[in-house]
Amino acid sequence: MSAGASASLTIGENLHSGSAGRPDWWFLAVALVLAFIGLMMVFSASGISAERIQADTYYFFKRQTLFLLVGGLVMAVAACLPRSVIFHLHYPALLLSFILLALCLSPLGTAAKGAHRWLALGPLRIQPMEFAKIALVLYLGWFMGSKQTIVRTFSKGVLPPFLITAAMGSLLLLQPDFGGASFCAILLFFMCFAGGTRLVYLIGSGLIAGAGAWLLMIAEPYRLRRFLAFLDPFADASDTGYHLVQSFYALGAGGIYGVGLGAGKQKLFYLPEAHNDFIMAVMGEEAGFIGISLIFLLLACFFWRGMLIALGQPDLRARLTAFGLLLVPSLSCMLNLAVVMGLVPPKGVPMPFISYGGSSMVATFLCVGLLLNFSRSVEKT
Repeated sequence: MSAGASASLTIGENLHSGSAGRPDWWFLAVALVLAFIGLMMVFSASGISAERIQADTYYFFKRQTLFLLVGGLVMAVAACLPRSVIFHLHYPALLLSFILLALCLSPLGTAAKGAHRWLALGPLRIQPMEFAKIALVLYLGWFMGSKQTIVRTFSKGVLPPFLITAAMGSLLLLQPDFGGASFCAILLFFMCFAGGTRLVYLIGSGLIAGAGAWLLMIAEPYRLRRFLAFLDPFADASDTGYHLVQSFYALGAGGIYGVGLGAGKQKLFYLPEAHNDFIMAVMGEEAGFIGISLIFLLLACFFWRGMLIALGQPDLRARLTAFGLLLVPSLSCMLNLAVVMGLVPPKGVPMPFISYGGSSMVATFLCVGLLLNFSRSVEKT
């Protein structure tokens, strides 16, 4: 074998194993900055609630710090895994996700606010849905990337991924988690669009999904009330529109510069889930338009660097998988901000990197770690 051929073979093996090149340090830096801003905001938003509920002002802050450390460890492991290992995880991860989602509906599941979305592991609770999204991405990346010859056919190229996603969505609806099922459907749409599925199938399935979502909404009175409250939250500001109204008050009170870190008033038992789903409303009040704009810029940098990683992959499966991994936190960010600003009906979507919660933090850093892994094989031009 010639020296040139040997060198080419070595480079190809390195790309396949994920060991070539250096990770995208800028991508990592943006993720860490967002996480540390989130840690600061959890400390600011949760102190009063922690004192009242746990008699410890630093309770949620200390737990979030632990979640961040665990997430960092998971990220480091994911960034160093051989690419061949990652590419063999699609079926095991999918199977494990279905098992965990089913266990949520069993006596092993933990109920909260009328939903069975958590599993208790000693003192910790995990939300399998956060990791099921990543498993779905790994499966769709494999399917779309490995079956390009049939991806435009209905029976072999459309039905399998749609049925898998529908099965996952059904388990989520049984919890019930309408937002989680919708998130999986959005993931499927974007990955099928990027993978080459014919538009007629995507448009048709989108219309069917929209009709199904409407039927599910009118079948449950609380969903319909939530939707009507979203259209005019001030019409029922003390009940169904309460979350949005308090979020608007917080954002309006912040102005340009904010009232100062820790000085916000809406988190004082006015704004529910102040350190969880509505933490960005607290940030809007305390850091103002400038603080929110900083988050927007950081998220734009995160998405830009992630897209460079996805587009720079040497093969289609890697490109689609990296794109899907980027979609998981990016879509969550957009949906959370849309809820806080009243652009979509309120759903339980945490803000990646910033909201309090272990499952969300660890799953987000798992995506970051896998993307860092992919960034090591970006083709240089």
